[in-house]
Amino acid sequence: MPLAQSDIHLLRNLIARRSGNVLSDKQEHLLESKLSPFAEQLGLPNIEALVAEVKRLPVRYEDSIAEAMTINETSFFRDIQPFDALRKIVIPGFLKSRAHSKRLAIWSAACSSGQEAYSIAMTLFEHFPVLASWDVKIVATDISHEMLNRTQEGIYNQFEVNRGLPAEMLAKYFRREQTRWRIIPELRQWLETRRLNLISPWTGLPRFDVIFMRNVLVYFDPTTRETVLRRTASQMANDAYLFVGGGESLMTLKIPFRADQCDKLVCFRPSAIA
Repeated sequence: MPLAQSDIHLLRNLIARRSGNVLSDKQEHLLESKLSPFAEQLGLPNIEALVAEVKRLPVRYEDSIAEAMTINETSFFRDIQPFDALRKIVIPGFLKSRAHSKRLAIWSAACSSGQEAYSIAMTLFEHFPVLASWDVKIVATDISHEMLNRTQEGIYNQFEVNRGLPAEMLAKYFRREQTRWRIIPELRQWLETRRLNLISPWTGLPRFDVIFMRNVLVYFDPTTRETVLRRTASQMANDAYLFVGGGESLMTLKIPFRADQCDKLVCFRPSAIA
């Protein structure tokens, strides 16, 4: 039996309120595909029973439902251009401007299962061996406990390492464990995982030199995007870089950033408050 329209409305509002993820009419099918397995995990017979529980005890289920609805699509070196810009422009510049402090902080926001964060780490390790003596921190955050656990483990199956990861990097930076592959400790030690909901208050984050906030803003409405990006700017060094997804335009938003050409793509740099 399909969900009643009132129940769909309840779930869509809950998800938007708790995670900022705004489902379009065309995405309503995701409620069934993502929440039915979640209901089964709870021992409930179907999604209708889950909705009944939400109505009865909303505080108990709201965050878990929002987490279950996250889109965890990622791959190693996804859309290679940001990593090329990191290698050609961003890090060489910081090697000069941060030569005294020898500190570098990078944020992989909405990191999913960690492929982006480890792609950043591999880029640094492969091309800038001098950073081995620096204080390098790559903070990987996500709303999902499950995804953060996977990121912390740094273990991937054959399908995952076949997506975007060059064979020479697989051999150099992973160790095979039966049918799976584990990131070497030298890369894992740079990573710090932390649960963070982008639309909730942020605490305890360092000031970042580079932020990858890619393919997540597209799920927010314009007002939420502006709020998140203003908060992002306040978390950045004055000369920092922000990378967003290729399909995420910031041009119509009132945000404290200016567009800048970074190799073959446009990145964003902090500017005066808009």
